[in-house]
Amino acid sequence: MRKGLEQLVNGIDRFNGWVGETVSWLNLFMVLITFTIVLLRYGFQLNWIWLQESVTYMHALVFMAGAAYTFRDEAHVRVDIFYRRFSERGRALVNIIGGLFLLLPMVIFLAWVSFDYVMMSWSLFEGSREAGGLPFLYVMKSYILILAGMLFLQGIASIGRSILSLRGGAA
Repeated sequence: MRKGLEQLVNGIDRFNGWVGETVSWLNLFMVLITFTIVLLRYGFQLNWIWLQESVTYMHALVFMAGAAYTFRDEAHVRVDIFYRRFSERGRALVNIIGGLFLLLPMVIFLAWVSFDYVMMSWSLFEGSREAGGLPFLYVMKSYILILAGMLFLQGIASIGRSILSLRGGAA
């Protein structure tokens, strides 16, 4: 049982780590594309909406797909006035309770309320409202479900890691 839980936790951590590190490269592309947009606009009076929207798409993916990676590394903003004073066992209990009663229900609710919204966008192959914009708005709306799925998995890994910690050893 312990070995299986360790493998699950480590597998989820590796997956979210790979996704997070991969999408982090989009930050470089966003900077380069933003520089290009500014150069084209102010240097050559050229403006392409699709190029501007591509930065928005990348930013959304970095944020949505990178959230679980950030959660995995505990790099998110946290108000831990009490948490930091708890023992390792106390933190593990807080993580289990928080995961089971706050995180997992929240991401399940997010997926549930977003599903029809995303599916409607896919059924219409919804695109940009701007002339010359990207025709893939339905893909960007799907990032909401990616966020929910990846945070759900990372929540399971966090709970599993805390259970392993309570049983005497980290994953």
